[in-house]
Amino acid sequence: MVYLDNAASTAISPEAVAAMTRAWEQPGNPMSLHGAGRHARRILEESREAIARALGARPSEVVFTSGGTESDNLALKGIYRARRAQDDRRRRIVISAVEHHAVLDPAQYLVDNEAAELVVLPVDERGRVDPADVRAELAGHAGQVALISVMWANNEVGTLQPISEIAALGREFDVPVHSNAIAAVGHVPVDFTASGLSAMSVAAHKFGGPQGAGVLVIGRDVACRPLLNGGGHERDLRSGTQDVVGAAGMAAALETAVDRFDENTAAVAALRDRLVGALQSRDGVTVNSRDDGLPGIVHVSFDGCEGDSLLMLLDAKGIEASTGSACTSGVASASHVLLAMGMDRASARGSLRFSLSHHNTAEEIDYVVSVLDEVCERARAAGLTGVF
Repeated sequence: MVYLDNAASTAISPEAVAAMTRAWEQPGNPMSLHGAGRHARRILEESREAIARALGARPSEVVFTSGGTESDNLALKGIYRARRAQDDRRRRIVISAVEHHAVLDPAQYLVDNEAAELVVLPVDERGRVDPADVRAELAGHAGQVALISVMWANNEVGTLQPISEIAALGREFDVPVHSNAIAAVGHVPVDFTASGLSAMSVAAHKFGGPQGAGVLVIGRDVACRPLLNGGGHERDLRSGTQDVVGAAGMAAALETAVDRFDENTAAVAALRDRLVGALQSRDGVTVNSRDDGLPGIVHVSFDGCEGDSLLMLLDAKGIEASTGSACTSGVASASHVLLAMGMDRASARGSLRFSLSHHNTAEEIDYVVSVLDEVCERARAAGLTGVF
């Protein structure tokens, strides 16, 4: 088996397993005052401090959640509601056209149910937002904008956004800026304080941590309303007994990813270059990702092929890849990310994402290359099932 879907979820690291095992050894609610509770609380707070150090944040800015989707929802809905409560004119939500559905869908929910107005920023052929478009929006509507949300790195094609420039514009016009940094953390340098962001979402399973664990990093001065009401945990932004084991695993995985960043990035970049070099020599193959994006993303379009057919034919060869975001896989439609980049629907439907990690090997890449011609030939013979 060759696993090339690391952008969907990575293998959990030994360090995370060890940290979680230690946390499991003794029961205890971190809010309890007895010895077991204090032990659990110490693990939770030490994990919070480790995550904050790795992300360039203060511990008080780290709010534990159940993962990236909850973090994005808390940021968009919570900040929107708080800003609108302060000033009812603030109803505009500004996002990019290539956001993950964990941002797109809560934004649309607010439009459908809470009188929000959605502004979708266009992107260029690389999938990149032009800060000039952000400035133009703010120059014309700063008093009506509740928040801006632009992802740090795109999970499908790997494009990095000019986050610091966008965050600076938000500060200039007194508008909070949130970033879905889920695809970025552990794979490119991320520093919350240096970025100037108001809020940032992170998920553990993208860098060797457990699934179901994440954080919203949010400034102490950023107004935000909770999604859940209860015991007032996590700055009263996320009530509910904290997942001590998940926090421990996330902290250990993130520390490991940061400590080994240079070594792992070099290994992944070498594998990427090996795969891209082989793909670029083939007719009917277009590499859409760039080497100045996420190092482990190789996004490719295959002329005359259906992505789902390619996916299943590769799977039969023991190769696991993706047609895009795992959160929308299985849906027979062209990726909104690729369409926003100007790709035609047929090419978008015939695209695959290979996402690499330092666990992959050169031999695995060579094996993938060796079966691609046969796989493409069979996929083209099957033909497109239809363009939606």
